[in-house]
Amino acid sequence: MHTARHKKKLVARVRRVRGQIEAVERALEEERGCEEVVRIIAAARGAINALAAEVLCDHLAEHVGALRLSTKDRTVAATELAHVIRQFVG
Repeated sequence: MHTARHKKKLVARVRRVRGQIEAVERALEEERGCEEVVRIIAAARGAINALAAEVLCDHLAEHVGALRLSTKDRTVAATELAHVIRQFVG
């Protein structure tokens, strides 16, 4: 599984996301202005999107674009990827 091979990198991204979510909580607790809170939320959303993009791109390279796979396996992987993208975009 490609996520296991990239575990360190992905976990580091998750930790950055966690830090940004905690920053949103702190901003709310400290009653900061709306503009600042929204800016912090946007940064957290960007971090989540970057994490998802990393996993999706790895999946694409490993399961759809890999020439070593059969056409059937690549078709199945592409179908799975399309399903996941639909869930993410939602």
